[in-house]
Amino acid sequence: MIKKSIYIVSLVFLCVSIQAQVAVIANKSVPVNQLKKSDLIDIYSGEVRYWSNGDPIYVFDLETEIEIRDEFYNLIGRSSTRMKSIWMKKLLLGEGDPPKEFSSQELLINKIASTKGAIGFVAVNKVTNEVKVIKILQ
Repeated sequence: MIKKSIYIVSLVFLCVSIQAQVAVIANKSVPVNQLKKSDLIDIYSGEVRYWSNGDPIYVFDLETEIEIRDEFYNLIGRSSTRMKSIWMKKLLLGEGDPPKEFSSQELLINKIASTKGAIGFVAVNKVTNEVKVIKILQ
């Protein structure tokens, strides 16, 4: 009985440690060094469109097939399906375009590095020194 309990507890810890860490990254020009989850929701839902210095925010996303995308949205308390419906509504009402999607984390990093005011997310182990990390989600 004790061995079975230890095995179950070990599996739980293993599952928790497997959960990916997501790095929210930005172009080095972005005037913030830290964001709260509520800030990320506001940015990714299009409610906030400008940084504190007045520069536009360019929101970048990953294509739906990339696992880290669902992890990011779950960690900020929204499903990717919910975010898609928010953007479809905004698009139909003429209130903005959804974030541009990229087919790989590497392409996303390159675009953020070369776009003033850009924000996105990748797995922590994909981060390069071309961008700055403004939040680690886990």
